[in-house]
Amino acid sequence: MNRRDLLRLGAAAPLGAMQAGAQQDKARTAAPRSPRLLFDDHQFLTLTAMAGLIIPATDTPGAIAAQVPMHIERWLNDGDAESQDVYIQGLSRLDGDAIRSHGRPFAACSQAQQTAILEALDGAGDPFFRKAKSLVSQTYYATETGFKELNKGGRIPITFACDHKTHA
Repeated sequence: MNRRDLLRLGAAAPLGAMQAGAQQDKARTAAPRSPRLLFDDHQFLTLTAMAGLIIPATDTPGAIAAQVPMHIERWLNDGDAESQDVYIQGLSRLDGDAIRSHGRPFAACSQAQQTAILEALDGAGDPFFRKAKSLVSQTYYATETGFKELNKGGRIPITFACDHKTHA
Protein backbone atom coordinates (compact mmCIF):
# COMPACT_ATOMS: atom_id res chain seq x y z
CA MET A 1 0.00 0.00 0.00
CA ASN A 2 1.40 3.38 -0.91
CA ARG A 3 0.84 6.78 0.63
CA ARG A 4 -1.52 7.89 -2.13
CA ASP A 5 -3.79 4.89 -1.45
CA LEU A 6 -3.85 5.73 2.25
CA LEU A 7 -4.73 9.36 1.61
CA ARG A 8 -7.43 8.28 -0.82
CA LEU A 9 -8.73 5.88 1.82
CA GLY A 10 -8.87 8.63 4.41
CA ALA A 11 -10.66 11.02 2.08
CA ALA A 12 -13.07 8.47 0.65
CA ALA A 13 -15.13 7.81 3.74
CA PRO A 14 -17.09 10.08 6.07
CA LEU A 15 -15.12 10.68 9.24
CA GLY A 16 -17.58 11.07 12.12
CA ALA A 17 -16.31 10.49 15.63
CA MET A 18 -17.82 7.84 17.89
CA GLN A 19 -18.75 8.68 21.48
CA ALA A 20 -15.89 8.74 23.95
CA GLY A 21 -15.60 5.73 26.23
CA ALA A 22 -13.43 2.79 27.05
CA GLN A 23 -11.88 1.12 24.03
CA GLN A 24 -12.71 -2.31 25.38
CA ASP A 25 -16.37 -1.47 25.91
CA LYS A 26 -16.64 -0.02 22.44
CA ALA A 27 -15.11 -3.09 20.84
CA ARG A 28 -17.53 -5.36 22.65
CA THR A 29 -20.72 -3.32 22.55
CA ALA A 30 -20.47 -1.24 19.39
CA ALA A 31 -22.87 -2.63 16.83
CA PRO A 32 -20.87 -3.31 13.70
CA ARG A 33 -21.92 -1.20 10.75
CA SER A 34 -24.26 -3.09 8.53
CA PRO A 35 -24.00 -4.44 5.99
CA ARG A 36 -20.45 -5.64 6.34
CA LEU A 37 -18.37 -5.28 3.21
CA LEU A 38 -15.82 -8.03 3.74
CA PHE A 39 -15.74 -9.25 7.33
CA ASP A 40 -18.53 -10.92 9.23
CA ASP A 41 -19.62 -9.22 12.47
CA HIS A 42 -17.32 -11.37 14.60
CA GLN A 43 -14.26 -10.69 12.43
CA PHE A 44 -15.06 -6.97 12.52
CA LEU A 45 -15.28 -7.01 16.33
CA THR A 46 -11.93 -8.81 16.46
CA LEU A 47 -10.37 -6.22 14.14
CA THR A 48 -11.93 -3.43 16.23
CA ALA A 49 -10.55 -4.84 19.50
CA MET A 50 -7.08 -5.24 17.97
CA ALA A 51 -7.09 -1.73 16.45
CA GLY A 52 -8.23 -0.26 19.78
CA LEU A 53 -5.20 -1.75 21.49
CA ILE A 54 -2.74 -0.73 18.78
CA ILE A 55 -3.87 2.92 18.99
CA PRO A 56 -5.89 3.31 22.18
CA ALA A 57 -7.81 6.39 23.18
CA THR A 58 -5.79 8.52 25.56
CA ASP A 59 -6.15 12.28 25.86
CA THR A 60 -6.78 12.05 22.11
CA PRO A 61 -9.14 9.82 20.12
CA GLY A 62 -7.85 6.36 19.27
CA ALA A 63 -8.29 4.04 16.30
CA ILE A 64 -11.89 3.18 17.14
CA ALA A 65 -13.01 6.81 17.35
CA ALA A 66 -11.25 7.45 14.03
CA GLN A 67 -13.22 4.53 12.54
CA VAL A 68 -10.00 2.79 11.50
CA PRO A 69 -11.60 -0.69 11.36
CA MET A 70 -14.26 0.57 8.94
CA HIS A 71 -11.62 2.21 6.73
CA ILE A 72 -9.49 -0.94 6.75
CA GLU A 73 -12.47 -3.05 5.77
CA ARG A 74 -13.29 -0.70 2.90
CA TRP A 75 -9.70 -0.68 1.68
CA LEU A 76 -9.36 -4.46 1.87
CA ASN A 77 -12.76 -4.95 0.24
CA ASP A 78 -11.56 -2.96 -2.77
CA GLY A 79 -8.22 -4.78 -2.80
CA ASP A 80 -6.98 -8.10 -4.05
CA ALA A 81 -8.18 -11.49 -2.81
CA GLU A 82 -4.74 -12.37 -1.43
CA SER A 83 -4.72 -9.38 0.96
CA GLN A 84 -8.27 -10.16 2.01
CA ASP A 85 -7.31 -13.76 2.78
CA VAL A 86 -4.28 -12.65 4.82
CA TYR A 87 -6.51 -10.56 7.10
CA ILE A 88 -9.37 -13.06 7.33
CA GLN A 89 -6.95 -15.87 8.19
CA GLY A 90 -4.97 -13.62 10.54
CA LEU A 91 -8.09 -12.62 12.48
CA SER A 92 -9.13 -16.27 12.65
CA ARG A 93 -5.70 -17.24 13.97
CA LEU A 94 -5.92 -14.43 16.54
CA ASP A 95 -9.19 -15.97 17.76
CA GLY A 96 -7.60 -19.41 17.82
CA ASP A 97 -4.73 -18.12 19.97
CA ALA A 98 -7.23 -16.50 22.35
CA ILE A 99 -9.37 -19.63 22.61
CA ARG A 100 -6.32 -21.83 23.29
CA SER A 101 -4.97 -19.41 25.89
CA HIS A 102 -8.13 -18.11 27.54
CA GLY A 103 -11.04 -20.26 26.39
CA ARG A 104 -12.81 -17.46 24.53
CA PRO A 105 -12.47 -15.51 21.25
CA PHE A 106 -10.14 -12.51 21.16
CA ALA A 107 -12.90 -9.86 21.30
CA ALA A 108 -14.39 -11.55 24.40
CA CYS A 109 -11.08 -11.61 26.30
CA SER A 110 -10.18 -8.99 28.89
CA GLN A 111 -8.02 -6.11 27.77
CA ALA A 112 -5.08 -7.58 29.71
CA GLN A 113 -5.52 -10.94 27.95
CA GLN A 114 -5.80 -9.26 24.54
CA THR A 115 -2.70 -7.19 25.23
CA ALA A 116 -0.73 -10.30 26.25
CA ILE A 117 -1.74 -12.06 23.02
CA LEU A 118 -0.72 -9.09 20.86
CA GLU A 119 2.55 -8.61 22.75
CA ALA A 120 3.41 -12.28 22.16
CA LEU A 121 2.70 -11.90 18.44
CA ASP A 122 4.70 -8.68 18.29
CA GLY A 123 7.63 -10.19 20.17
CA ALA A 124 7.67 -13.17 17.81
CA GLY A 125 7.64 -10.88 14.76
CA ASP A 126 4.37 -12.43 13.54
CA PRO A 127 3.93 -11.38 9.87
CA PHE A 128 0.16 -10.86 10.15
CA PHE A 129 0.42 -8.74 13.28
CA ARG A 130 3.22 -6.66 11.78
CA LYS A 131 1.05 -5.98 8.70
CA ALA A 132 -2.01 -5.28 10.82
CA LYS A 133 -0.14 -2.93 13.16
CA SER A 134 1.29 -1.04 10.21
CA LEU A 135 -2.07 -0.79 8.45
CA VAL A 136 -3.84 0.39 11.61
CA SER A 137 -1.19 3.09 12.14
CA GLN A 138 -1.12 4.22 8.52
CA THR A 139 -4.91 4.27 8.32
CA TYR A 140 -5.23 6.19 11.59
CA TYR A 141 -2.91 8.97 10.41
CA ALA A 142 -4.73 9.14 7.06
CA THR A 143 -7.99 10.02 8.85
CA GLU A 144 -8.96 13.52 9.91
CA THR A 145 -8.64 12.46 13.56
CA GLY A 146 -5.12 11.10 13.08
CA PHE A 147 -4.01 14.04 10.96
CA LYS A 148 -5.16 16.46 13.68
CA GLU A 149 -3.23 14.45 16.28
CA LEU A 150 -0.13 14.36 14.09
CA ASN A 151 -0.28 18.12 13.62
CA LYS A 152 -1.43 19.02 17.13
CA GLY A 153 0.16 22.15 18.52
CA GLY A 154 0.80 23.72 15.14
CA ARG A 155 3.29 21.15 13.92
CA ILE A 156 2.26 21.78 10.33
CA PRO A 157 5.22 22.30 8.00
CA ILE A 158 5.58 25.81 6.59
CA THR A 159 6.58 24.34 3.27
CA PHE A 160 6.94 20.91 1.79
CA ALA A 161 9.93 22.05 -0.25
CA CYS A 162 13.53 21.51 0.76
CA ASP A 163 15.24 24.43 2.55
CA HIS A 164 18.61 23.85 0.88
CA LYS A 165 19.42 26.55 -1.68
CA THR A 166 20.83 23.94 -4.04
CA HIS A 167 17.42 22.24 -4.18
CA ALA A 168 15.27 25.36 -4.54
